[in-house]
Amino acid sequence: MKEVVAGIDIGGTNTVYGLVEKTGNIVAEGRFKTPDYPEIDDFVTVLVSSIKSLMETKPGIKLVGIGIGAPNANYHRGTIELAPNLAWKGIVPMAEYVRKKIDVPVAITNDAKAAAIGEMLFGGAKKMKNFIILTLGTGLGSGIVVNGEVLYGHTGFAGELGHTTVVPGGRDCGCGRQGCFETYGSASGLVRTVLNLLSEMREESTLRDIPSSQLTSRQIVEAAAKNDPIALEALDYTAEMIAFGIANAVGFSSPEAIFLFGGLAKAGEVLFAPIREYVNQMVMPIFKGTVKIMPSAISENNAGVLGAAALAWNELK
Repeated sequence: MKEVVAGIDIGGTNTVYGLVEKTGNIVAEGRFKTPDYPEIDDFVTVLVSSIKSLMETKPGIKLVGIGIGAPNANYHRGTIELAPNLAWKGIVPMAEYVRKKIDVPVAITNDAKAAAIGEMLFGGAKKMKNFIILTLGTGLGSGIVVNGEVLYGHTGFAGELGHTTVVPGGRDCGCGRQGCFETYGSASGLVRTVLNLLSEMREESTLRDIPSSQLTSRQIVEAAAKNDPIALEALDYTAEMIAFGIANAVGFSSPEAIFLFGGLAKAGEVLFAPIREYVNQMVMPIFKGTVKIMPSAISENNAGVLGAAALAWNELK
């Protein structure tokens, strides 16, 4: 009997789930729209029946655990707490709800921490005990691993590097504060930087032809590849801000590597090369040359499922 875990990635738009072997091989997967089930009981019922249906398509496998990655998930309590992009308000004991319907161990954590465990079990951090993953999407998430263990802290919410301050009194952030790392170092932060530069710089740019509400980080990266001056300036500033956030993180946990993941990380060396250079300039002398800055080795297509599955396998160790 082949053992698998279910990896579940709950997002504001889609919930993706898969059956995953210990090697990271995804045996089968499926998805449904999260907002279609605004009542938590209906959501859990559909989720569990979907996993059971998937199991039935693969005879000869045994489910031994479930891992869930979700926004605002608290590993200590097994809960999703005050998630702004989900319909369920307040504190939702998700792990308990799922465990009542399928009698296997269930663990839950936030998506960035799940990504860190996924990198450790299935990705580029297999032999590393100290590393950080930064997820550079609409927001900026982070998972911190110290001595081989994910950092959860007293509340279960430790490691919110995206909401450390990089510019005092800077850009407004969705968290209600100002100048957060997320507002400069994410894909949406890059867009904000370009919009500022378009009004400050006089150079010709293809980005001027795109309505501000339709501008994306991908278009900016593509423009930079064609040597667009505003796109290049914006990417350099974004690289400097990401490096500033990384240099602060290096000071407190001295990681072997920082993995960059998500839409913005797809920019490649046009982003990675200046980040490495700025980090080396900014860190204390004892940390110079000690930190590798690398792309994640996990494909973005199934990263959520693999991260959640890695959480489950890690719990079963």
